[in-house]
Amino acid sequence: QVQLVESGGGLVQAGGSLRLSCAATGRTFSGYAMGWFRRAPGKEREFVVAISRGGTSTYYGDSVKGRFTISRDNAKNTVYLQMNSLKPEDTAVYYCAARSAAYSRGSYYSDEYDYWGQGTQVTVSS
Repeated sequence: QVQLVESGGGLVQAGGSLRLSCAATGRTFSGYAMGWFRRAPGKEREFVVAISRGGTSTYYGDSVKGRFTISRDNAKNTVYLQMNSLKPEDTAVYYCAARSAAYSRGSYYSDEYDYWGQGTQVTVSS
């Protein structure tokens, strides 16, 4: 079992930045590829970014490429999402997720993740 807790969300003006954190407890964090997803009101959950167990491989959704950066610190059992140049359309609840230890890389597909945090709200005002 892995427990995930997101933090760092809030209200920011368009063009601003936020850094989200996802702290993991439970089983060995470094054994899990991690992902961030988001869900905006009235929309389906959307893939944002994923990172491999060792942090050497990343995948970004098209809508955030060049603006968001994922990283992880396995010594601190934490994955981060640095969000720059935020837009109102980035407004959503952001969730981190851990993929089964059988896989070294992340995935674009939410149903391939086994553990989820409770989410943190990000609101970008225009």
